[in-house]
Amino acid sequence: MLLNFSKRLFQVFTVLVIVSIISFTLMRLIPGDPVLVMLGGEYSPEVYENLKHDLGFDRSIFHQYFAWAGNILKGKLGYSYISHQKVSVILRYTVPVTIQLSFCSLVVAIFVGVLAGILSALGRNSWMDYLGMVFAIFGQSLPSFWLGILMIWIFGVKFGMFPTMGYVSIIQHPWQGLHYMVLPSITLGSFYAGMIARITRSSLIDILDQGYIKMARAKGVSSRAVVYKHAMRNALIPITTITGLQFGMLLAGAVMTETVFQLPGIGRLLATSILNREYQVVQSCILVIAIMFIIVNFSVDIIYNYLNPKMRYK
Repeated sequence: MLLNFSKRLFQVFTVLVIVSIISFTLMRLIPGDPVLVMLGGEYSPEVYENLKHDLGFDRSIFHQYFAWAGNILKGKLGYSYISHQKVSVILRYTVPVTIQLSFCSLVVAIFVGVLAGILSALGRNSWMDYLGMVFAIFGQSLPSFWLGILMIWIFGVKFGMFPTMGYVSIIQHPWQGLHYMVLPSITLGSFYAGMIARITRSSLIDILDQGYIKMARAKGVSSRAVVYKHAMRNALIPITTITGLQFGMLLAGAVMTETVFQLPGIGRLLATSILNREYQVVQSCILVIAIMFIIVNFSVDIIYNYLNPKMRYK
């Protein structure tokens, strides 16, 4: 147990180091000078050199990386050049928004995707199966920004059913927060709902053809018990895998949805910071996303041990 935990901890540390190096390097390869972004149109060479020296950009790339990594280990994420705030303060307000959006979108994706997959598997080669697969392909084909604009126009502008932009915390105001999350959650979750529907259908069809399922039916077990008590338990293993990976992608892929609905999340912050060449903000955002992705994968492993007795015995 201790050895396994040590190996996992070493893997986590290695992944974070690699992510930090890649994010740090890629930001330096992007064309543009953050000093020029801060100074604007008019400046003197002396002011430019002084600001560049104060920010440490006149030092070697290796010195900049190790200085930044050392501050990260001390819990210092740096400052934003534009807003003049600590990055930790900015993330304190943006990370909960993205987590709320990702969680609500995942709930929508799981509910719709699993339901559509079960109906398609039970009615194989019927109109219900074709309708479910058309929904899956339709959900995976639509760009999130186009679907978001379409839903804003229909349900926000035309019928006025839901707010078109803004954010309210579900923790502080549950019903109002859910009301604000309906359109963004459907927009972001539609793509992953289609993927979950296809995985659920193929997995459930494969399990329903197994010998123990046929034996249960021969013994007179009801169809509902066969599906929900025996088949779905084994079908949940690949669904759990894809769901865990999707939650990590939801955290990183909410940029367009947050931009369309004007949500102050980490995805929108990341896109804005890349345009403004805010190195420390971008690098910290990527590290936070990587940490959340690792936490999700670890949670999936724990759920695996519950769903798969073989792994638990091992």
